[in-house]
Amino acid sequence: MTNKKAATKQKVSGVLLVDKPQGMTSQQVVSKVKYLFQSPIHDSKKAGHTGTLDPMATGLLPICLGEATKFSHYQLGADKSYQALISLGQQTDTGDAEGQVIAQAPIADFDNVLLASIAEQFVGAQKQIPPMYSALKKDGKKLYEYARAGIEIERPARDIVIKALTLSKVATDTIELSVTCSKGTYVRVLGEDIAKALDTLGHLTALRRIQVGKFTIDNAIDIAHLESLSLEQRFEQLLAVDACIDIDAELMLSAEQCERLRLGQRLNVIEQIDESLQHYIANNLSKSVDDPTPDHELPVDIRLVNEQGNFIGLGAISLNGRLQPKKMIILSS
Repeated sequence: MTNKKAATKQKVSGVLLVDKPQGMTSQQVVSKVKYLFQSPIHDSKKAGHTGTLDPMATGLLPICLGEATKFSHYQLGADKSYQALISLGQQTDTGDAEGQVIAQAPIADFDNVLLASIAEQFVGAQKQIPPMYSALKKDGKKLYEYARAGIEIERPARDIVIKALTLSKVATDTIELSVTCSKGTYVRVLGEDIAKALDTLGHLTALRRIQVGKFTIDNAIDIAHLESLSLEQRFEQLLAVDACIDIDAELMLSAEQCERLRLGQRLNVIEQIDESLQHYIANNLSKSVDDPTPDHELPVDIRLVNEQGNFIGLGAISLNGRLQPKKMIILSS
């Protein structure tokens, strides 16, 4: 009887931009991607997306695999852009076409001049009450579970920022919406509020995400196309492990320094901080008014690379030269 140790599988790592189809949940898309990247020698079990899209919605869904999941939070907090259609005259319980009509209202005549005026009113910082049909949790239970049971939960308003918004008339009862907004914005609620500004009711009949941070829908692949590719071709679709990171500054480290950081040790790299890096750190310092920490001790995130120029992780560096590891990756052999 032989007792051979199973060969270690190669971890699939990188970022895949997927054009999510209508009808699939974001998690179903992630599961499908994991399946399409697995093989007898590849491990694709670790994966996650960078921001849920409703099942009705289509569009850009960045998916992080393997080591890339360590940096997904950079896209979770990124601005997002959407295109949507608002149907006027009816309100649904979900705020979109998948819900049940719960109220109706007449539609007054409107034109693009009026829509432009209304659009201006919605641009800027504001507060928005999340919808009951959402994945936000209350006492460990998702809000949509309460909603399905007919229970209304009080939701505190959240701060959002509408960076850009345009409205155009498509028909006497339909508006096209294009919006760029901050994290946590519900376009369904925005559509309802725009309808109210027109003295009527409304709900979304289409929603498509076209941008997340620096990622755009033009570079996304749909699931059917991904499935038609060979495994080798699928790997060609993956962006780098650090694709989600929106930091330009980097520090090159010796092999010994890389190893020490992977062991969790802090380093003194004061001699490696040149003038440009010094300016970068000084310009990116952040602290609260009551924080007594001296400026030269405040840490700033920085990309770390080895002598071959390969990304090895993120560190926190201070003007005093202290460098500590934050998220280090395991390079494929």
